[in-house]
Amino acid sequence: MNGETKLEARHRPSGEHSRFNGGGLPFDEYVRRTTDMLRRVHAGAAEAAEAEKIVAGNAPFELRPAGDDCRGEHKPYRHGVLLVHGLTDSPYFMRPLAEFYAQNGFRVMAILLPGHGTQPGDLLDVRWQEWEKAVAYGVDRLDEEADEIYLAGFSAGGTLSIYQSLRDSRVRGLFLFSPALSISPRARWANLHKFYSWLMPEAAWVGIRQDRSLYKYESLPKNAAAQMYVLTKELESLSRGRQTDIPVFAAASRDDTTAHTPATLEFMAHARHPSSRLVLYTTDTGNVPSGIPAEKLELVNSALPEQGILSSSHTAIVLPPDDEHYGADGDYCNAIHYYPGDMEKYEACNNGHASVLLGEITETNLRAGILRRLMYNPNFAALKVSLKRFIDNLS
Repeated sequence: MNGETKLEARHRPSGEHSRFNGGGLPFDEYVRRTTDMLRRVHAGAAEAAEAEKIVAGNAPFELRPAGDDCRGEHKPYRHGVLLVHGLTDSPYFMRPLAEFYAQNGFRVMAILLPGHGTQPGDLLDVRWQEWEKAVAYGVDRLDEEADEIYLAGFSAGGTLSIYQSLRDSRVRGLFLFSPALSISPRARWANLHKFYSWLMPEAAWVGIRQDRSLYKYESLPKNAAAQMYVLTKELESLSRGRQTDIPVFAAASRDDTTAHTPATLEFMAHARHPSSRLVLYTTDTGNVPSGIPAEKLELVNSALPEQGILSSSHTAIVLPPDDEHYGADGDYCNAIHYYPGDMEKYEACNNGHASVLLGEITETNLRAGILRRLMYNPNFAALKVSLKRFIDNLS
């Protein structure tokens, strides 16, 4: 039983968000204008209350810490953190971390990368340099308010954060969550479709899907994959022969099928600051990665059979189990690996079939039964403890 893979209006550019237009705007004005843009794009796509919910989740945002102990010596705040979401994602994925950082004294800003938060077609023409402009803008705005600037990136946001840190001495540390430091070399050729996709528009897409998620595209244009590949190559060139001297906190899944985890392990092996730390989710805690000192490594067993969880995943690091959309009892199911080829399993996942398992979409996990890709971190509370320990060592 197969589903349809038909291009619809959302698979065309909206004309609103393939370029970064924040410029020198104050951050609150950037948030306001971006939110207005999102309202225009999503108007009529859902009932008013649902549309506003979609807009709020996809919009950039900011948080301020409370209390006198977060004041800076030269600026209003001592610590500031810029949150950068991943490819096809939105600031929604960074909200729980944002609240954690604000509770721990950080001035928080979260940006929306160009091509995101609107409709998948806006990734057809975007360039990675537009993402980099958005990150640089966020750093500039944060620098106006915080003595020390930190970057926190999820997936592609982690890649962009490292790239910015290598070009900007104002960045004092990094928080990386499932950083996409290396992706499939096949992405290098993804944009060859441009020679013929004017005749076959479907050829411009890695996958054309239903886009049921409110805060993340399911459909993926080949251009987005190609831009990520170029970004990783630019980062590789920029970082060649260089050590990472600033403190780095990283969390990743060893079973990640989106990003190449060995690249993260190699990066952390060269993170020389004594406070640097890696939290590695793995189904084999006895398999200790080499090159990373024991005091900088925390291995977390990601197999939780009592919860039906086979492993962690690329998408399972930054959200807590109680997330209303992606959590254990959330209203979204990530089963796009079955679409459109196996609609029976796709519908079983979406209908909450009792036998559905959760984990990364590895061959081993897929053989175990019907599988939902895990979208939340069952160890999120423990992750915050590890983050707090890292932050305390920054003082």
